[in-house]
Amino acid sequence: MGDGVTSVVAELVARVERAAPTLGAVRLVCVDGPAGSGKTTLAARLADRLGGSRTATVVHLDDLYEGWAGLEAVGPRLEAQVLAPLEAGRPARFQRYDWSRGRFDDWVEVPVPDVLVLEGCGSARRAVAARAVLVAFVEAPRDVRLRRGLERDGESMRDEWLRWMRLEDEHFARESTRARADVVVDGTAPWTD
Repeated sequence: MGDGVTSVVAELVARVERAAPTLGAVRLVCVDGPAGSGKTTLAARLADRLGGSRTATVVHLDDLYEGWAGLEAVGPRLEAQVLAPLEAGRPARFQRYDWSRGRFDDWVEVPVPDVLVLEGCGSARRAVAARAVLVAFVEAPRDVRLRRGLERDGESMRDEWLRWMRLEDEHFARESTRARADVVVDGTAPWTD
């Protein structure tokens, strides 16, 4: 996909801009991959570049998981609170999970955007990806991902990270996410503009 991440982002943006909406009037982009791989960075770059003459909104699945065990349970909540309303042409509204309190908390409004970038592990599950104009799978070596996660969350979260990594391995194997992706992005490549 070209030289470096910048050209990958430019190519992905062009692809999204050429696509017809598939979620009502919304172009849905799924940025999936394991935790710590660089999904959030790619999603932000895509939304920034797509937001020039249109609205591009990022929804992070971290805000929808019910904590460390929420990977598989997020599907119905994502569908009911975000995807179904947008597909019907209505604004979405989801309840954000507060990781420090261990419970769902405030509600987040999502006006109908031109492009919705759905970012997070499990964002491209089959039921969602079928409505996406683009599925990007971001990957990085396991040790890099664990290091990034522990730098962000602290060494005390190592057991949770290791458990989550096992859960996502099972999820990706069951869903064949990487094989179904439109593009696989190296999350260790330099992010330059």
